[in-house]
Amino acid sequence: MSLQHFRIVMSNTSHPGNIGAAARAMKTMGIHQLYLVQPKYFPAPEATAMASNADDVLQNAIVCNTLEEALTGCVLTVGLSARKRELSHPLVDVREAAIRAGSIANSGQSVALVFGNEMSGLSNRELDLCQLLAMIPTDATFSSLNVAAAVQVMCYELRMATLGSTLPQIETPALASTEEMESFYQHLEETLLHIGFLNPQAPRRLMTRMRRIYARTGLEKEELDMLRGILKLTQNPLQKYPLK
Repeated sequence: MSLQHFRIVMSNTSHPGNIGAAARAMKTMGIHQLYLVQPKYFPAPEATAMASNADDVLQNAIVCNTLEEALTGCVLTVGLSARKRELSHPLVDVREAAIRAGSIANSGQSVALVFGNEMSGLSNRELDLCQLLAMIPTDATFSSLNVAAAVQVMCYELRMATLGSTLPQIETPALASTEEMESFYQHLEETLLHIGFLNPQAPRRLMTRMRRIYARTGLEKEELDMLRGILKLTQNPLQKYPLK
């Protein structure tokens, strides 16, 4: 049942054949939720041909205008990348990522695995929406991997993690969703501007660093509510009355 809580997100895919091949890869591993962010060509005959009887995955695929839309309702987003990024989130191999993702899916909460464009991968902006960065440890002399093949590897690891005995059988608290975290980051930026800590003329990469800090924690809903309360009072402090 944990497999139904995984979502494969493909962003700005150029070749429709890769979408079909990814759908086939997903279905063979028991994963059916496919989200497409601004695909260049979809639907397309090439996608159907490469799906090879995984037509139901394609027919039920959800096409979105933004990555934020595709991540709605997810509490963990794992970005797949072929390289380490500057100021990046924690980088793990796909097996470790699958174990972490499986533990959350096992509690009934949604997890997204995000794959970028075939040529450029995920942009820095897209990575800002992730909490974890995963890499397939390919040979250093030839690391080029087709995106559909990467989906196959990730789906296999997810299946092995959830069907194996490695998942901790513990109650996982309700985590903050992607949209709740994005609202928090907006509130945080407004507060930092309000108190003068963030200079709008020279913001540098402060908010990217702040995102990295909170992405490592995996905030629970109650914890996020507490932080939002602190930000609210930071912007509008309560009047202090003299002690009697």
